[in-house]
Amino acid sequence: MAKSTHYRWADIQPEAMNPLVDRQYLTGVKTMLARIVLKKGAHVPMHQHFHEQISHTLEGALKFVLEEGDVIVRGGDILCIPPNAPHEVFALEDSVALDIFNPPRQDWIDGDDAYLRGAPEEPAK
Repeated sequence: MAKSTHYRWADIQPEAMNPLVDRQYLTGVKTMLARIVLKKGAHVPMHQHFHEQISHTLEGALKFVLEEGDVIVRGGDILCIPPNAPHEVFALEDSVALDIFNPPRQDWIDGDDAYLRGAPEEPAK
């Protein structure tokens, strides 16, 4: 039987994905939790993955571009993104989000996440 594990964000070194995005994450047996800090103007390019994603914006405002239309999520809002759904994100304000993935993002664990690692392209719209 697996044992419970206690974590503190303060103990997990933030990883600078680019000048406007920092990421921390931890993995459980079947789930990953990420804390993403996005400065105003940050852009996460269009991408998709087979993982289900639940994104909880803790503070700030993020614009998600989805096939069904744009959605602006603000502090306290939650967006459920189904597996394989294309999406991109623009930070309209300095923002903090918690993203839950099932299963864990092996591409992140392996460092195969180049879409996140680069200079910002343009300010948020």
